[in-house]
Amino acid sequence: MDGNQISRWDELIRPGMVHGSLYSDEAIFKEEMEKIWFTTWVYIGHESEVPEKNDFVTKSLGPMPVLMVRDSNGKIQLLLNRCPHRGNAVCVQEQGNRARFTCPYHSWTFSNTGDLINYAFPEGYEGVDKSKLGLGKVARVASYRGFVFGSMAAEGPTLEEHLGGAIRTIDQLCDNSPTGEIEINAGYLKHRTRANWKFILENECDGYHPAFVHSSIFSVSSSAIGDLYGDKAVAVTRAFGNGHTEVDPRPEFRRRDAPMSWFGTTSERLPEYTKQMNEAYGDRRAREIMIDGTPHVMIFPNLFIAEIQLFVIQPISVNESIQHSTAIQFKGAPDINRRLRQQTMGSVGPAGFLLADDTEMYERNQRGLEIREPEYLFLKRGEHRERRDEDGYLIGHSTDDLPSREIWKHYRSMMEAT
Repeated sequence: MDGNQISRWDELIRPGMVHGSLYSDEAIFKEEMEKIWFTTWVYIGHESEVPEKNDFVTKSLGPMPVLMVRDSNGKIQLLLNRCPHRGNAVCVQEQGNRARFTCPYHSWTFSNTGDLINYAFPEGYEGVDKSKLGLGKVARVASYRGFVFGSMAAEGPTLEEHLGGAIRTIDQLCDNSPTGEIEINAGYLKHRTRANWKFILENECDGYHPAFVHSSIFSVSSSAIGDLYGDKAVAVTRAFGNGHTEVDPRPEFRRRDAPMSWFGTTSERLPEYTKQMNEAYGDRRAREIMIDGTPHVMIFPNLFIAEIQLFVIQPISVNESIQHSTAIQFKGAPDINRRLRQQTMGSVGPAGFLLADDTEMYERNQRGLEIREPEYLFLKRGEHRERRDEDGYLIGHSTDDLPSREIWKHYRSMMEAT
């Protein structure tokens, strides 16, 4: 292509504008699976979900089912849940403990390292090399502070290189635990929505909508969270590169200078947790941690850490997605964990308000794309006030479109890659 030609992606993704077909074109969705989901690092699960040898949980990598297993040797394996014989799932349970998986169709049996152990009526397979008929595996597996990621690409950037500056947010989350560890053991709620996965991706760090979409719950609960997303807010949005974005409320919490304000409570109401934090970090550092609170970060393409809960985005089709949500738990901190579970149920549970509000917006957006005009979505809010922070990351006001613009910039770089 010479310098005067305009590429397909030049047309679809313009500065501050994206074409509506990016959310509704089935061919683009299939291309995304290959160039994004089956290429980059994707969050799979947390090590605490498989604490013992032979524990397993059913997870996903994009639309693809994956078994996350702690094998008989204690190593985390990511096995593709597909029998190499006829393609049946070798496991239909969501979780459990087993050293072997047997396909229900023809009784091929595999170890939890993925090796084929045996098949029914073996005399029919004389001369067959069983070592070549094991379960498929996610090509690369890596974890950071218990967060397990997988990549279908045999080569590429390391997990740390992929996370880049977003590593700080995972550290920030874990530091809010007196043991320095979190656990994911409260169970997941699955929310299916008739919308493209990128509407969810963009929404997670969109600070423009909460004051309107979530106004009812903020007013009923007398929450100060809404103050983070007003025109006078001092909270910022930030882009870490590689598609990772955050809303950073720490400037607001530091202005308040009140430990546990981020959680809508006080240290006095959580005396045991406060004591544990002081013992673990010292009074000064513990106070700093409890003022800053936990992060609000979207790690591209599918992990959203939302202060008190964790969401995992799963694309199903071009216009259907599932959000898997669960309460974050701080290892060894039962008093705050109880409240983390309660608030998660209240906000994103079956009768919760927040996720119901958001889901309604995703689905309305998706339906709106059936209208042909205007062709492009407008994402230029705050362009004039973007700036660099002390670490060189691009930041803007908490209500600006900066996260969406930076997500689309990274998206385009991946889709253009050969």
